[in-house]
Parts: sequence; structure tokens; C-alpha cells
Amino acid sequence: MTLNMIITLAIVILMVAVIISDKLPFGAPALIACALLVVTNQADIATAFSGFTDKNVIMIMGFMAAMAALNKTTFIHKMELFLGNVAKTGGIKGFILLIIAIMTVSNFIGGTAYYILVISLISTIPYNKELPTSRILLPAAMACNAGGWLPNGVAMFAAIIASLCEGQGLTGAQVPMGKFILLNVAWSVVFLIWAVFAHKLLPDRDISDSAAENEGELKQKKEFVKTLSDTQEKIVYAGYIVLICSMIFLSKFPGEIGYGIPLVVAGIFLCCGIINFKEFLNNMFSPVLIMMASVIGVAAAMSNCGLSAFIGNGIAGILGANPSLFVLVLVFAVLTSVMATFTGASFGSLFIFAPIGITLCMQYGYSPIPLALACTKAAWINYFMPIDGMPALTMGVGKYKLTEFWKFVIPQWVLQMLVVCSLATMLFA
Repeated sequence: MTLNMIITLAIVILMVAVIISDKLPFGAPALIACALLVVTNQADIATAFSGFTDKNVIMIMGFMAAMAALNKTTFIHKMELFLGNVAKTGGIKGFILLIIAIMTVSNFIGGTAYYILVISLISTIPYNKELPTSRILLPAAMACNAGGWLPNGVAMFAAIIASLCEGQGLTGAQVPMGKFILLNVAWSVVFLIWAVFAHKLLPDRDISDSAAENEGELKQKKEFVKTLSDTQEKIVYAGYIVLICSMIFLSKFPGEIGYGIPLVVAGIFLCCGIINFKEFLNNMFSPVLIMMASVIGVAAAMSNCGLSAFIGNGIAGILGANPSLFVLVLVFAVLTSVMATFTGASFGSLFIFAPIGITLCMQYGYSPIPLALACTKAAWINYFMPIDGMPALTMGVGKYKLTEFWKFVIPQWVLQMLVVCSLATMLFA
């Protein structure tokens, strides 16, 4: 290992340690790591901060800013009301309908706000001996991440995958969205079957007072106030259709034209007063996107100094001379998921392990798309420990013991990793 590798590795380890400590705002550790790479002469500024000019990052920035407008529409409000009405339906049929409804709505609403909404709704359901809320809450929370049936639900991930591959020298990498959506639908079906079976393994208890105990986190949704005119809402819906079409036909546009369309749509929303400039900037330069752009530079520095290849060769030595593509995909997906679970840094975990795996795939003569896709999915399959976010909140509200939590979640994690890695290998090799 060379001195440059050692310095770069030390910066990466420091970045991960600061992320785990949660002492700095999300995204800041990776941004500081980029600066450290420059001042230690491990990367020039163009390389360290290359993520901020990455075409996929620019596209996602515009996409996030444009999607902020959709959250103001009556359509989203009606989706939330629909979910609330379904949550009050009883019996096993009601349970199945609820899980399907949560997965469906997740195609339009996502992130922290969505799972808090779902947990809040479930916690208000009165105790019922036939189907206790303690057996509904955990499957319902997990269903928040089991959607992705529409192009808007996979657009960001497809852009990340392309960016990962291009960062390792594979130009023109494209992920067929139809196959990506098929993979997500397949997992949704498997999850639904698992939830119907496994919710019976969860304890029977009344969790009605848990909402009060977690009042600080379960923020009540304020009454919807219409802020957009009918004309503005029509503009949003039209822009949303343009966004979806631009994602579907991204590779059909000449040059890089398609990557600029989301930002143009967001600009139209800004000009029409649908979103203000503060909202425009807050979504374009959110902590998540700062993290994504920064770790692209960190990954590039790891690759340029030979650290990625060094680690990859070490893993290759363990796997043997001729590992199958599925084994490679599974190993790196598991590494990504485990690190994301314990650090809470999905982007950081992804951009550390995926470039190494992609390099190995190319050395063995395999297409790196399956591995990049599986690692990207795995970075957000980070729920088997109730360390932070959705799993921690769900465990607290549901009053689950860790062993009770694991009865449902560990087999689900194993199932999801196998489904994702198997289908990624079969569909995208």
C-alpha cells in the first residue's frame, strides 16, 4: 500500500467516523473530506469536487426542486387522506389493502415525512384483538420502502447507477427503467406475501400510549391549506408528466439534453410562483444531494490513487480466481447494506463499496450494471438494526423488543437482498 493510498484511506475512515458520530450536519463530513483530499494533495479540485458538475447530480437536483411543487398539490393531500381511510379498515383484508396502499402511495410521497405520516396513522388505530396495531405497525413502516413502480420512483436511482459506472470509466451506462420497475414490483409482491405471513409472528399488545411517548417525533400533519391556484396545479401536473417522460426517454435525447430538463421544469415552477427561490435552493442543494455530490469526488480519489483496486484485489483473493457474477453482486450489496445500517450513511456506503465492486466486475469481464444496481438498492436496505430513523422510531412506537423486531426484519432483509441480487443479475447482466 502506497503513502497516497494510506492518506486517502485515512480521510475516508475519518469521514465515516464523523458521519457515525453525528456531530456534524448530514452531508458536511463528505464535503470536508473532499477539501482534505485537496489540501493533502491526494486530488485536485476538479477531481475532489467533480460530483457537483456530474450530469446525473445536476439532473437529480432539478428533479428534487421540481418535485417540491408536487407536494403542494391537492393530489398529494388526497393521497394522504386515502391512506388514512384505508388505515381504519379492519381484518386481514384490511391489512393487505393497507400494505398495498402504503406501497402505492410511496410512489408519490417518500422520505422521512412519509414514514412519520404512516407511523402516526397506524398509532391512532384503536386496539383490536383480531388484528392488533402491534402487528400492523412494523409491516406498515417497512412498506414505505417497498414501492418504486413508476419512473419517478426509480429515476434518481438510475442516475446514481449511471454515475457510479461512469466514474469507473464505463461511458454511456444506462439502466432500462422497465426492468428496474419490474425488479421493484417483484420485491413488492414478495414483501406483501412475507408481511401477510410474518405479521402473525409479532406480539399482541396495545400500543395506544406509545404515540404520546414519541410525540416529539410523531409530528402531527397540519390541516391542508391550498396554496396553489387551479392553473398552477395544472402546470405542476403537466411538468410532472414531462419529468416522467424525460426520465423514460433519457437515452433518446441527443447529447446530454435530457439531463437538463428537470432543472428547466423546476425553473418554470419558480417563474410561475409555484415554489419560491428558497424552496428551489433548499431542494437543489439539500444535505442528501451535498452528500451524493461529495462522495463522488471521494470515490474518484480512491480510484485514482489505486486504493479501490487494492481493496478489490484483496476481496478477489478471498472470493477466488473465478467468482460468479451473482456472488460478486451479493458480497458487495451485503457490504454496502451493513455499512449503511451501522453508519446511517447510505450515499457514503454506496460510493465506498460500489466503485470497488464495479472495478472487479470489469476485471472479470462482467457487466457492472447488476452490481451497481444491487449496491444502490442495498444502500437503502439499512433497517435490520433499529439504530436510526424509521426502524428506531417504529421499534419505539410499537414497543417491540429487539428479538421481536428481528423476527420480522431479519428474514425480510435476507429475502430482499436475495431478490434484489438475483433479479439484478438475471435482468441486467
